[in-house]
Amino acid sequence: MRHIYNFSAGPSVLPEPVLQEAADEMMNYKGSGMSVMEISHRSALFQSIIDGAEHDLRTLMNIPDDYEVLFLQGGTSLQFAMIPMNFMRSQKADYILTGHWAKKASEEASIYGKVHVAASSEDENFSYIPDCDNLDILPDSDYVYMCENNTIYGTKFHKRPNTKGKILIDDISSSFLSEPMDVSKYGMLFGGIQKNLGPAGLVIAIIRKDLISDTVLPWTPTMLRYKTHADKKSLYNTPPTYNIYIVGKVIKWIQALGGLEKMKEINEKKAAVLYDFLDRSKLFYGTVRKDSRSLMNVTFRTGSEEMDAAFIKAAEQHGMISIKGHRAVGGMRASIYNAMPMEGVLSLVDFMTAFEKSKISDCIL
Repeated sequence: MRHIYNFSAGPSVLPEPVLQEAADEMMNYKGSGMSVMEISHRSALFQSIIDGAEHDLRTLMNIPDDYEVLFLQGGTSLQFAMIPMNFMRSQKADYILTGHWAKKASEEASIYGKVHVAASSEDENFSYIPDCDNLDILPDSDYVYMCENNTIYGTKFHKRPNTKGKILIDDISSSFLSEPMDVSKYGMLFGGIQKNLGPAGLVIAIIRKDLISDTVLPWTPTMLRYKTHADKKSLYNTPPTYNIYIVGKVIKWIQALGGLEKMKEINEKKAAVLYDFLDRSKLFYGTVRKDSRSLMNVTFRTGSEEMDAAFIKAAEQHGMISIKGHRAVGGMRASIYNAMPMEGVLSLVDFMTAFEKSKISDCIL
């Protein structure tokens, strides 16, 4: 048992059993005499790792056979460019702006064509998810883009947008494998793994096969074509082998817990503990509308920057690490991803309760 609770938004906490198993195999993976970090990506040993990770992910998410699963590099930020390069074929797309990363993605896409904002919550500092039942969509756009869970602002879509038949592309980086999803409702799902699945440096993209083709914007480099990676089963060049190995172990950990339905149940219980406290607190308050709250990233404040800073410092001294909010918004943020145990959330709430009592007592005195 570790002596800290890591509330970082990413790279973030990983399951202890996974870390222990990886440590046990570090010097000698399956009798090879080598670490996974050392084995060739062209070896049968690594082929079994990547095949196993894909197979287990397909099973866990119930990914249909007509979807490709790709293990890619460059982080989600590179996807912001790859998506329009590959799919903005008429050079028009609709974007739903619900936070920093959706806005970044739209700005990148605007380099390659016309970006139309179909809906936005920027008017209230991205503190809610806009109504997307009747989106203002361009009739000739190529796709609709969304970010499922907004890590910085602590909001989440709890209902799919009505895209009026348009392809839906969804960045699921900070909600990846936190709950079941109907993959068939999306043209593409993608996410960086450094929040719920493994070390930083790998993106998993799940793309409907009929969308992957040679028809891309003409200046698209070979490495930035999804077909390049699909044709070579994610082995066009050397992939981040160790990351894929860890992903495979995390997926098996989720399977052992009971799958995505069970994972969602656990996550809802953890989030409820923290949100219930915030709703009762006389010092702390949540920054997001109740109907838009994230299960993964809980954002909150005291109303005083000085008090926020004092709380962040005290929390770290008590073993609660990386509770500080994103530099763009300030305040506090507790990222309670899949691997954060309930004990971590309870410890945080206990500490917040004690902190609140001490500050209120100070005010009374």
